[in-house]
Amino acid sequence: MSTTVVEQTRIVDSSADAKSVPRWRHWVPRVAFAILAPALLLLLTEGALRLFHVGYSTKLMGPCTIHSRPSSCYNFLFAAPFFPPGMIKTPQFFSISAQKAPHTYRVVVLGESAAMGDPDPAYSFSRYLEVMLRQRYPGTHFEVVNTGMVAINSHVSRIMAEELAQYHPDLYILYAGSNEVVGPYGPGTVLASSSLSLPIIKASIFLRSSRVGQLLRGSGNNQQTEWRGMEMFLEKEIRADSPRMEPAYRNFQSNLRSITEIAKAAGAKVVLSTVATNLRDSAPFASLHQDELSAEDLATWTAFVEEGEELERKGAAAEALRLYLTAAGIDNTYAELHYRIARCELAVGDFSAAKRHYVQARDLDTLRFRADSRINDVIRSVAVSSGAGTRLLDTEFLFSGESRNGIIGSELFYDHVHLTPQGSYLLARGAFDQIVPLLPKDVASSSQGTGRLPKEECERLLAFTEHDRARVAAEMADRLQRPPFTQQLNHRDELQSLILRASETPASIQDSVSQYQWAISQNPKDPTLHYKFGLFLFEYDRNAAAQELILARPNDTFPVYLPDGTRVL
Repeated sequence: MSTTVVEQTRIVDSSADAKSVPRWRHWVPRVAFAILAPALLLLLTEGALRLFHVGYSTKLMGPCTIHSRPSSCYNFLFAAPFFPPGMIKTPQFFSISAQKAPHTYRVVVLGESAAMGDPDPAYSFSRYLEVMLRQRYPGTHFEVVNTGMVAINSHVSRIMAEELAQYHPDLYILYAGSNEVVGPYGPGTVLASSSLSLPIIKASIFLRSSRVGQLLRGSGNNQQTEWRGMEMFLEKEIRADSPRMEPAYRNFQSNLRSITEIAKAAGAKVVLSTVATNLRDSAPFASLHQDELSAEDLATWTAFVEEGEELERKGAAAEALRLYLTAAGIDNTYAELHYRIARCELAVGDFSAAKRHYVQARDLDTLRFRADSRINDVIRSVAVSSGAGTRLLDTEFLFSGESRNGIIGSELFYDHVHLTPQGSYLLARGAFDQIVPLLPKDVASSSQGTGRLPKEECERLLAFTEHDRARVAAEMADRLQRPPFTQQLNHRDELQSLILRASETPASIQDSVSQYQWAISQNPKDPTLHYKFGLFLFEYDRNAAAQELILARPNDTFPVYLPDGTRVL
């Protein structure tokens, strides 16, 4: 009997001890195992895939040899995590020497297609900037690395900035903001999936860049998709007041802050530029009425606009303006209406009001291919708050000051955002003015002269011939004949203007040849000059064209093709 009591007492005591153990001590190890086991499995799988060379590197740069020197070259698969299969976009080929030579000042340009120099990167603002710096400070080698890329946004630029920091840049220039909505992870994208959460975006980029992520994507239903430019986004309209816009602005601000911090950690200075857009000569791509507009109000609104349109066509701008403003009292959210109002205000000489409505037309455009007012406000705010070493280049303000009646138009832009030669020169001049105070004393002391290089002299050094101007205008005219440009209110006028530019009679063939030869004599090692000269010569002398293209290649193993696809080497 006593033995039974003792045993029962022990059982009770054991039960009491169990109850005294905190419950979390039981489930914490289980949760930890549930998290760590899959993570460990993923790490082992990733390591095995890399060991057996399954998949591909998505790092920005890879080892290469340029003119017998160890270098790093752009990896053409870097952008794979941000684009659907078959739609990977790349910048122009660029490379960086593994060892930074003495007396070298390295400038990295980050941005989208406008920064890249589209429609022809040979005449990008970075090329104008490079010749300005080279002529002013001949004792220093200015290495301007343009990493601009079509269709990307700040999520991609942040990663590029981080990788490029290891190459000892002296300066970053960021000209970006037009693709925050339509670029990867933006609320209006057709590329990498849309997301509002920055941590989720970063996790997605990490996974899609990994070999495991590549394997998973490869095993899914990844049908090849053809790149169709801006036309792909026609169904991705986003209202200015959409709740999805606020996270996009926050993410942009966070990415800009990260880029400035990355630059400072690398010992580099930063120039953040606002983004200028074509206000006067680029009508909204799409417009939406306010949700709560009744059928009756819509009919009344439409009647006012149609009557105003007829009056405007007859040249009665003041009367048309009155009707348009009455329509705006019914629905003030339709982007195209603000563009109509702005045109009438411009016609009657109220330039301040016209500019205000042109800006509203851009900001309300529901196909959001242009940086809006909030984007530029974010850029200004980050530049001011980032402190010493970061400078603001207010390109929007600069371009306004150089435009007729203070309203930016087709003098500076071919379309909505892509720069004309005058626009490229002005942006380069603005960047030059910001860079000069940031230069080290030994570079600044070697200055030859105090002024900026004139536009004409820049273009002589770039061999920007009349032939090239007509060719670029023709390419832009071709683009404008496709959606969404065909939906713009002023489409016909802008298309005719580009066709006229493209049809201008260029100088003689010999004049163009002489311009290229002179520019090459000033900078014989410029591969872009040789490449463009080779393309120009192809129609007249295939052998001479092949020789120039050979001189443009980065090393002896790089294949050379003529424009018709014929392989030379």
